[in-house]
Amino acid sequence: MFFNKLACNPCCYSSIFFRGAPVLFKVVPKSFYSMQATSGVSQSWTNSALYQELQETLGGARQSGTYKHERVITSPQGSKVHVAGSSSSVLNFCANNYLGLANHPKVVESAKRALDTYGFGMASVRFICGTQDVHKELEKKITEFHGTEDTIVFPSCFDANAGFFEAILGSEDAVISDELNHASIIDGIRLCKAQRMRYKHLDMEDLARQLEQAKNARIRLIATDGVFSMDGDIAPMQEICKLADKYDAFIFVDECHSTGFLGRRGTGTAEHWNVSSDRIICVNSTLGKALGGATGGFSTGKKLIIDVLRQKARPYLFSNTLAPSVASASITVFDILSSAEGQQLRETLWKNTVQFRTLMGQAGFDVRGGVSGPPIVPIMLGDAALASRMADEMLKEFGIYVIGFSYPVVPKGRARIRVQISAAHSTDDIDKLVNAFISLGERHNIFKRNKL
Repeated sequence: MFFNKLACNPCCYSSIFFRGAPVLFKVVPKSFYSMQATSGVSQSWTNSALYQELQETLGGARQSGTYKHERVITSPQGSKVHVAGSSSSVLNFCANNYLGLANHPKVVESAKRALDTYGFGMASVRFICGTQDVHKELEKKITEFHGTEDTIVFPSCFDANAGFFEAILGSEDAVISDELNHASIIDGIRLCKAQRMRYKHLDMEDLARQLEQAKNARIRLIATDGVFSMDGDIAPMQEICKLADKYDAFIFVDECHSTGFLGRRGTGTAEHWNVSSDRIICVNSTLGKALGGATGGFSTGKKLIIDVLRQKARPYLFSNTLAPSVASASITVFDILSSAEGQQLRETLWKNTVQFRTLMGQAGFDVRGGVSGPPIVPIMLGDAALASRMADEMLKEFGIYVIGFSYPVVPKGRARIRVQISAAHSTDDIDKLVNAFISLGERHNIFKRNKL
């Protein structure tokens, strides 16, 4: 009877011997899978409501000029890059490569050595079998650089922001966030159960009002970007600290667009305003911008907070460990930042930034932040289609790579070309960029427009 059952089964059996006795196991032929089929009638994809809704969404983006096209770079990241379809290199003025470290020989060599020493990847999260000594060394380097108590490394700063608020705050708490904070901060706050409040961008009077409304909360946490990625504003940390003292609040800062170059040693906003890092309970930042431009993020601050994040931060617990080659290269980056070379890179970056901001202001462009602003330089245009068209003309006619930013990346009616200066740019590079802007500004009557 047993063999009759086998005969009517589309699968066949084989056997192995375990401790002298045969053990049967099923072998499924490849043809068996082709016999499986779904039943029932499914709605045609192209006739579905979802298909039509998505088509309308994309059509609206194309019509408004907010549809985003990806250019393909065929070279390493740098001040000059090769773009698919271009016969020669172009000047790159839209990378987060503020210190020019994305293709630094020492950084690349460190990553190569780590591949031989540690392998390609960990195939695990940190608490299972994904922690190597290189990861612990990186966390120690970051802690020493920032002068904090401890550090935890995430796969990205988006992950660090996604994990922080949910792990630290509860339903009895309140988080008060600048309205122009990065999307990752906004999303991270959405994941927590705390009362969510927003204050007008850099408006300390409104921040005070929000803190007053949150006075009955168990914990009050002020959350802000250090440097705002779209506007190039720097958070007024001294004023924020005063309000935090007055209302018994804590401070969280995202330093993604300041770590490495803002402040005398490049530690960020607090140092820039001469505020003790001890005033901030946690700084989140990235390894993916000025610090080599690869990937990875971190939280650094009070040890107790870092300990809790290791136990509760979901992106840390459920995401693969940072690749060891990236960890090793990032250690080299922090060595560079703390050296005379790092200091020289910061000085060059700020010299280039002042040059560009000064010349663009003199030409009549609406440049946010004035002469003293950071190397994020938004050239305000207002019209999304114009920003996109000018960016294309920059590339095709002048060999300059910039990108137009529009909704939903920035508010409607606030389209711009965001220029990002690097220490790797030369004085001649800056002059060429300014002259291209002036030429296109005259073509499109930008100087006759009312300032936004």
